[in-house]
Amino acid sequence: MKTFPTCTLALTCTLALSPAFAGDDEHKGHASELKMMDTDKDGRLSAAEHAMGAQKMFQKMDADRDGGVTADEMDARHKDMPSSHSSKPMKSSAEKIKMIDADGDGAISAEEHEKGSQKMFSKMDKDQDGKLSQAEIQAGHDRMMTAEEK
Repeated sequence: MKTFPTCTLALTCTLALSPAFAGDDEHKGHASELKMMDTDKDGRLSAAEHAMGAQKMFQKMDADRDGGVTADEMDARHKDMPSSHSSKPMKSSAEKIKMIDADGDGAISAEEHEKGSQKMFSKMDKDQDGKLSQAEIQAGHDRMMTAEEK
């Protein structure tokens, strides 16, 4: 894998960053992560909060610290997360990476992840108010991360 300069994001995957605030069993593990992302404690995520959370997620996924995330690194980071035990068929890490892998090298750079995170935020912000509500986050995550919608 080529080396990328260390930049920002990280999602989510990037995309992996949009779990719900909801307290059901499937998303309990994500609730605390989102609460940590909600720095102004208003119960919603601004674009800046989402970007910062995505950046932190990327840094956690980049286990070898080479500035890029592979499917193996993403799998390792997410194997114990509640969403990986979902009853819904989830996209594989390789499928998630492919969604934002602009250069097609099979890995995501911090820059690709950041752009993917920004695009995800815009898609989830259905009311275009610049903040993600609990409902927008849950609906967006379900729509983008499940294998049912590719």
